[in-house]
Amino acid sequence: MPQPARRPHPSPPQVEILVTAAEAYPTLERAFLDARHEIVAGFRVFDLKTRLRSPEGMAVGATWFDLIIHTLRRGIEVRIVLSDFDPVARPRLHRATWRTVRMFWAAAEMAGPGAKLTVIPSMHSAVAGLWPRLLFWPVVASRLGRVAGWLRRQVVSHRLRALREMPGVQRMLVAKDEIPRPRLFQIPPLYPATHHQKLAVFDGKRLYIGGLDLDERFYDTPEHRQPGNETWHDVQLMLEGPVADDARTHLLNFLDIILGRHPPGEPAPEHAGVRFVRTLSRRRGRGAWRFISPEPVVSEIEAAQRSAISAAQGLIYVETQYFRDRRLARLLAEEAREKPGLRMILILPAAPDDVAFEGSTGLDARLGEFLQAKCLRILRRGFGRRLFVGGAAQPRRTQAKGRAQLRGAPLVYIHAKVSLFDDTTAIVSSANLNGRSLRWDTEAGVVLTDPGPVIRLRKRLMTHWLPVGAAADYFDPDRAVAAWWALASRNAKLPPDKRRGFLLPYDLKSAEDFGRAFPLVPDEMV
Repeated sequence: MPQPARRPHPSPPQVEILVTAAEAYPTLERAFLDARHEIVAGFRVFDLKTRLRSPEGMAVGATWFDLIIHTLRRGIEVRIVLSDFDPVARPRLHRATWRTVRMFWAAAEMAGPGAKLTVIPSMHSAVAGLWPRLLFWPVVASRLGRVAGWLRRQVVSHRLRALREMPGVQRMLVAKDEIPRPRLFQIPPLYPATHHQKLAVFDGKRLYIGGLDLDERFYDTPEHRQPGNETWHDVQLMLEGPVADDARTHLLNFLDIILGRHPPGEPAPEHAGVRFVRTLSRRRGRGAWRFISPEPVVSEIEAAQRSAISAAQGLIYVETQYFRDRRLARLLAEEAREKPGLRMILILPAAPDDVAFEGSTGLDARLGEFLQAKCLRILRRGFGRRLFVGGAAQPRRTQAKGRAQLRGAPLVYIHAKVSLFDDTTAIVSSANLNGRSLRWDTEAGVVLTDPGPVIRLRKRLMTHWLPVGAAADYFDPDRAVAAWWALASRNAKLPPDKRRGFLLPYDLKSAEDFGRAFPLVPDEMV
């Protein structure tokens, strides 16, 4: 009998690893230039004033504004969803979103009548009910008063331009004699969740995804030689294959899902060792008693993290901006107690950027540090000496004080969101390891299960922090934790300019001293 034809094995995914914007931004520019039909994207921040870096990009202009005009003139259809922000809690980000929208519209006008552009500024659908708004009314009214006061101090032309770029704020103000003041007895809405994803799909075939937005502030190089408040370590991937179409479907549907107009659908399938994953939530019920928390609808990133943690046997390696989810910390500690061979390396920024560089002392900043310190204590009780928690600083001196420095050196601010489990699974996404990212905000990422890209990613990220020519011990799953502890401890005893690599021990005491618990406030708020 003739034998049935063998089905060909799917080819392994093509994965390009991009560390820092110095690698990611030129790749994104070339992807825009190479697109043939369509670009679909979703970003938290996408500032068109950002300079172009690639030779191909600079051939068409100086900034992303020029590149968007060029892309539209080529007849490419561009659809992008931009995150909008609570106009009272985040007025600067709210204004930046609408400024970007105006620039996109201007680019379309300059591109000509054939420009095919859809730009959607989107506030998350979850809005708190009346009673939580009343509870927070004094805080919100105070913040709105400060925004109105800032507007009154501007010259008229600047004030009018600012109001045009802050439509959410404008709706909450009344202008008497052209002087804006908060409306009396108005209870502003509260938007506890946001769209935090950072991804773009090109012709349904290529996917750019990770934790990096587009903004000049986020540009940094792997050498991290900029001032501490301008460093920004991040990780993006460029992938090819069917996973790109799954991401495109998400981008076209997620707004309807969070509004309850469209079912969330089944999780995306795995394609040759890569799978697209999401976090989505929506408004929780209706009425005055609706609490502040949204209703989680899709928690695929959290599920992927928990599944990989349960399966891990050797080394877990994590880079994240925040580690504040106590559920995840407890699961890791339980697994560590049951598996004597399980080890963990966790790389965190020495302090949140608003605390380090803006001096924030607000409720959200203090609660975030309280939760992170609790999570790290949980991990230490589970892993003991099999856990290394590290921060990163440049090997040079700084005059910065407080938490804007680490052991006398300028920070390397870690914004990456990467989890690696043995050499079998990697999760790269926009989601931090906090309740907000895992259950509330709109997030997107990929799970890699092909050993080739997983091993390459782990070696690339570990090499990034280590001295040139680091020995094999630093990469060996059984010996890495001890080697990283020894290196960080040696660096901590040396003056900054004598240190090797970027690693230092994480300063847990500073986080504990700064953190504060706030009863009744959900962990997911931060």
